[in-house]
Amino acid sequence: MSSSVENSKEEYPYIPEKAIKAFLEELVTVRGRALLTQKAYAQIYREAFSFFGKKTHQINQQDAKRYLYELTARGYKRSHIRQHFAALRSLFSWLVKRGLLKTNPFLQVILPRVQRTLPRFLTEEQAARLLEAPRRMPTTKRVPHWIRLRDAALLETLYCGGLRVSEAVALRWDHLRPENTSALVLRGKGAKARYVILGKTTFCALEEYAQAAGIEKKGPIFLNKNKRGAMSTVAVQQMLKKYLEFAGLDTKLTPHKLRHSFATHMLERGADLRHVQKLLGHSSLATTQIYTHVTVSHLQKAHAAAHPRA
Repeated sequence: MSSSVENSKEEYPYIPEKAIKAFLEELVTVRGRALLTQKAYAQIYREAFSFFGKKTHQINQQDAKRYLYELTARGYKRSHIRQHFAALRSLFSWLVKRGLLKTNPFLQVILPRVQRTLPRFLTEEQAARLLEAPRRMPTTKRVPHWIRLRDAALLETLYCGGLRVSEAVALRWDHLRPENTSALVLRGKGAKARYVILGKTTFCALEEYAQAAGIEKKGPIFLNKNKRGAMSTVAVQQMLKKYLEFAGLDTKLTPHKLRHSFATHMLERGADLRHVQKLLGHSSLATTQIYTHVTVSHLQKAHAAAHPRA
């Protein structure tokens, strides 16, 4: 714990802002969580402490239950309610471990179960159209040729590797393993390292992009248009929307849908569920199993459309 935290130990129960700031810093620097997660947690804490209107050490389980009812009354989705309580539980557990609070009032609150919906994904034909879009889109003088090749390589990486967008933009050249067409993902969800297989097509696209951009293979792979740093996740989302529109696909689809498509297509073609789990970086097989429901649903539709007695 930093000296600034130690010096203000007595103040924590009375000045939650300082505790929140220290915890949010630790989320990124120690736990390896994404900056987007840090932002989301900060907003959750602002809302929650505004509702409670009392000092941190005065918040009890009854207050936690009242907050649950409040979020429900506001019409928050169950998944959003669970996110709020996950953030609050983490913060208060952190305070308890440091002896700044005696109990965590959010631990025993029973939360509504999330109604799982099947993830949306592209068909194989749609995925192929999207991946071809950067090369097929008419070029303009305002957009350098290497940008299109970067985009093509990035889409291949997201789809062929099943990466989260935050993982893709964090990739560096020294993370690549050309000998087996794999890459080391160092900062996935929960700061877990794993290997992903990108395949020959993706490695060829990456090589073509690097040569066209005239860049040394050092630092971040997917550079912004000024070549001064890695692309942001927002830039990737904007880039994807452009190619979805050109390919005649739903522009509301997010980069994460390429990850869903990766998992679905792997399972549809007979990949072992545990292998897909490892490639996705899921800690629980149950998380990966949702994609088996997608493939069963796909088969049901095919059966209903083609079988004479369906």
